[in-house]
Amino acid sequence: MRGKARRTAAAALALAATAPMLSACFEEPSAHEAVRDFLIGWQTGDYAAAARRTDGDQKVVSRALEDAKLQLDAASFRFNVKSMRRAADEVEADFDAEVDLGENNPLWEYEGKLPLHLVDGQWKVRWSPSVLHPQLREGERFAVKVIPEGRQPILDRNRDPLQEKAVLHVASVVPANLKSGQADELCEKLSKITGFPQDRLLSRIRSAPPNLQVPLVTFGRTKFGQLRSQLEAIPGITLSAQEQAVAPASPTQIVGTVTAVTPESEQQLGGPQRAGDTVGRAGLQKAYQEHLTGSTDTRVITVDLKTLKVTELKKWRPDRSTSPVQTTLDRSHQKAADSALLGGTPGMLVAVQASTGDVLAVSSTEQYNQERHALAGRFPAGTAFSIMTVEGMLRAKIDPKQKVACPADRSVGGAVFHQEGVPAGGSPTIQANFATGCVTALAALARRINGSELAADAAKFGIGAPWTLPLRSFSGSMKPLKNDAATAKAITGQNVLVSPLSMALVAGAVASGTWRPPVLVTEPRTADPTTDAKPSKVPDPVKLDDKTVETLRTFMRSGVTAGSARAAAALGDPVHGITAVASQNRKPLAWFVGWQGDVAVAVLAQSADATAGAAVAGRFFQGLHAGL
Repeated sequence: MRGKARRTAAAALALAATAPMLSACFEEPSAHEAVRDFLIGWQTGDYAAAARRTDGDQKVVSRALEDAKLQLDAASFRFNVKSMRRAADEVEADFDAEVDLGENNPLWEYEGKLPLHLVDGQWKVRWSPSVLHPQLREGERFAVKVIPEGRQPILDRNRDPLQEKAVLHVASVVPANLKSGQADELCEKLSKITGFPQDRLLSRIRSAPPNLQVPLVTFGRTKFGQLRSQLEAIPGITLSAQEQAVAPASPTQIVGTVTAVTPESEQQLGGPQRAGDTVGRAGLQKAYQEHLTGSTDTRVITVDLKTLKVTELKKWRPDRSTSPVQTTLDRSHQKAADSALLGGTPGMLVAVQASTGDVLAVSSTEQYNQERHALAGRFPAGTAFSIMTVEGMLRAKIDPKQKVACPADRSVGGAVFHQEGVPAGGSPTIQANFATGCVTALAALARRINGSELAADAAKFGIGAPWTLPLRSFSGSMKPLKNDAATAKAITGQNVLVSPLSMALVAGAVASGTWRPPVLVTEPRTADPTTDAKPSKVPDPVKLDDKTVETLRTFMRSGVTAGSARAAAALGDPVHGITAVASQNRKPLAWFVGWQGDVAVAVLAQSADATAGAAVAGRFFQGLHAGL
């Protein structure tokens, strides 16, 4: 048995059980029976039985009881008799009423009175509209006025909205303008066209104030275009265009799309979804749906059918308020990132604030998804992983100025490594090999770097850290390093998977001297609006070894001044960074990992040109300096 049915049955039993107790109050046993029969008939929908216990016209009373349920869009009524008093040939019964307003959510509780008198020797309820509610008068009706709060915005770090105006189309009616029976026909046709249940559409019309516009269904531009001619053919329907701030600004896939409520989403979400409500379909709009919308102001009113005067009987503010979502995203950085990727090469860029871990920008070309790839993608790190080998190198007392050849091919522990575009001249130093990302030279370090210690060093840079974001994300992973071959593959990033976000955080760790977990949303603290929801545990920042940081900063500065990352150079603070190459599914990839000032970036470009990522980074830094 469903919850509402159980409440109805339990209430009927409770009311019946009250009758023997009340019967002791009177010599005649029928006064409490009249009260009992009337309230049970009303409560269970047997309006004819209830009407027979009144002195009114039975058809009028039965219709009034039925109309009360329809006008309140009530799922159920529940009554409890508190007391009965007799004075001569009249009785007055006090009762508590509880009305489940169904789609409108609140339980409406009020105190009512039933006046009774003897008619031909039988106790009858003295009928008037005040039997339904003490404030209901002749010529008035109930109505439920629902005022939903608009969808809250998603904000950037400066509290500017990350949504733009979009046109939604609303099909609505004014109940008072509909002829008798027209509402049923209208809702039947609208249901066939849209898929929304006919009974729910009809109940919204019946329960609304008759003189007010009642929105029934909201459509996006595409859906409205498909259905417009059919909608225009329904008599009584009014179609209007409304602007709402629901179109995502950049980064669109992080902010997420919003659509009007559909029959499918209405069923999935549950609760009081109404026409005009919007549903987040992706990104932060979906993750924070319960915070951004769903808060409704509900009022039970009476309406004078002649003067249209309204009397408020009860008002509910929502149990929870909707709230905007405050992000760390920065419009200026996002604009610079989007502009930097206009060069034609497929790729993506993630920028973070080095000193905080705040995500400032997430951008991608159409070949990549900002959430699925830039935040949560799993890509080979290439020699960008060599950043995490420097502490092990210093621990092994390897001199950065030591010369190590950069041949076209090298075998380490049986694993063969290849370097494209071998540099001319003598053997370069380790620092120079780092700056150019020489695969074969860096692989040679595996013989002197401890594999288990390398894994621990990588963890200091957040690889594999258990941080979480409200959207999908990936902190990185690496396979166990059981021999020199596995260690060499790790140093050259061949058995290490990372995301652009995780590598931007690596760059930020070197820039600031401390690795920090990423932050994308600062408020609300959780995507779950329930009061007992607790935020996920955030990993603690990790301070890096001072000597390691100093060495890395030197190495990464040389990557821009003398290495393969020259294209990242820009006006302003010195740019630090390195490039790396990798491949996945036979597609060549080009990394840039570095920073300028307090802005750390990772760029991953789909290109055989090892400098492609650095070129994107350079355009990004130049854009920031130019104030794009």
